[in-house]
Amino acid sequence: MPQITIFVISDSSGETALTVAQTATSQFPDVKVSYQRFPFIQTHSILDSILNLAEKQHAMLFHTLVNQELSNHVRDFAEQHGLQHFDCIQPAMKVMQAATGLQPEGVPGLVHNLTNTYFDRIAAMEFAVTYDDGKDPAGLLKADIVILGVSRTSKTPLSLFLANRNLRVANLPLSPQTQLPDELWQVDPKRIFGLTNKPGILRKIRQERMISYGLPADSAYSNTEKISEELAYAEKIYKKIGCLVIDVSNKSIEETATLIMESVDYDLIPHSLSD
Repeated sequence: MPQITIFVISDSSGETALTVAQTATSQFPDVKVSYQRFPFIQTHSILDSILNLAEKQHAMLFHTLVNQELSNHVRDFAEQHGLQHFDCIQPAMKVMQAATGLQPEGVPGLVHNLTNTYFDRIAAMEFAVTYDDGKDPAGLLKADIVILGVSRTSKTPLSLFLANRNLRVANLPLSPQTQLPDELWQVDPKRIFGLTNKPGILRKIRQERMISYGLPADSAYSNTEKISEELAYAEKIYKKIGCLVIDVSNKSIEETATLIMESVDYDLIPHSLSD
């Protein structure tokens, strides 16, 4: 199996360059990839040390350096030493410059400034944690979006992903043995999303969960018949509510979140992305 090392170099957190690198490498499943991340790089001396290390490891370089001089230095070094490199930010800045006629600030980390949007996102993350897994039914009435689903349909990670998009999300587990809170029926169905899965896939997920707890894989929790009953019960609830149902069996968290964000009517929710 081919192996490559990728250096992620940034004058900020490096999240953008890492995401670009991971998105690209995901298309090459037969390649073993090792990532090394170097955030908050803003001086030539530190950058030179990283580049010299990259040369020794013959690493690929993915970088987001808003300082043109530092970005050019990476490019020149890579070309002189035969290293593959990709600039994740300067081409985009050039497009913006051409479109606006303005010069970029060239200041690292501006995207992370403490704006109202930033604080809204933090509040949304706290909301998702507070009202996770039906802890407090009152959250259903306060939420922008309500997510329903049986156990292990990715309700919590989906809630947190949407919270990172400034949406306040409450999620509620469904089970034939659990009584639904009255608050659920007071929520606009257009703000409710029901998650479902295929019994076989859900069984494997639950088995892996049991193993992670050091318990036998086969139990009532991972029994196919019981899972089918739970899913059928959830389908009845979804039909009664009239909400959108999403099959997550072959979808990533990002894909499911995109479907929700494209389907929700932001005029109906109390905390829209435009706030």
